[in-house]
Amino acid sequence: MSTPPPPAAPRGSVTVHHGDNLDVIRTFPDASFTLIYLDPPFNTGRMRERSVERARATPPEAPAGVVRRGFHGREYERLRGDLRTYDDRFDDYWGFLEPRLEEAWRLLAPDGTLYLHLDFREAHYAKVLMDALFGRKNFLNELVWAYDYGAKTRRRWPTKHDTILVYVKDPDRYWFDSDGVDREPYMAPGLVTPEKAARGKLPTDVWWHTIVPTTGREKTGYPTQKPEGILRRIVQASSRPGDRVLDFFAGSGTTAAVAASLGRNAVLVDDNPAAIEVIRRRIPDAELVTSVPLDQVARSDAALEPLP
Repeated sequence: MSTPPPPAAPRGSVTVHHGDNLDVIRTFPDASFTLIYLDPPFNTGRMRERSVERARATPPEAPAGVVRRGFHGREYERLRGDLRTYDDRFDDYWGFLEPRLEEAWRLLAPDGTLYLHLDFREAHYAKVLMDALFGRKNFLNELVWAYDYGAKTRRRWPTKHDTILVYVKDPDRYWFDSDGVDREPYMAPGLVTPEKAARGKLPTDVWWHTIVPTTGREKTGYPTQKPEGILRRIVQASSRPGDRVLDFFAGSGTTAAVAASLGRNAVLVDDNPAAIEVIRRRIPDAELVTSVPLDQVARSDAALEPLP
């Protein structure tokens, strides 16, 4: 007699904050999220309208005057200066992103995990800076999301991957559920037992997954939408049913759509009216928290593909 599958976790709640993410997350209490996933705007060299905050010289928990030590024990501010010599956009992009990362670290629970999703332009800078901000011992993984879609140059190796940097708040306490993660087929199933072949293998740090298809159930029309399969694996591995999940570059709301379906409670933040509209259509039962009157939230239906 086969064992019935365990009952599905109750659907989680979703709260959406419409506003500047730094202003919003500064109101959240310390250590209140088990999982934080961030997919910020990639630094493509295009001008963006945004405020630039000067990063604090010390982390929130450090007393004034303490100098942070980073990569190979070097002083943090010296490290920032060195990176400026390699990237003339460093102050602009990281002046925007760094204070948000510091707030994310404050919000992360002792058993929590932070995922930062970037592309090739910033991933190497991010790794060095996050080692300095959070401590190199708290680095867990560099995930490579590889895909094969869209135009390909013939002048170099085509760029077909993103990087996701993973840091844990405490290397001795973080939650990671390898049994809860979706499995992958073995590339050589004949070399393992039939039982192992039927179950599949635990994914490695290289994830092959298509982008969101132009036609399909997931498509919302939001230009930077990420596939549910990528977020599902992250949520399954680094949170439990009932845990709180935060994404303050919410975009199309994929993090919350996946988290709620898996019984997690999701909090989203975005200041883009088009993103808020997509999320409201995609997750109709989400609670909206905003200081902007609803009649002033721009409707963007004409610019977005209809949801299936």
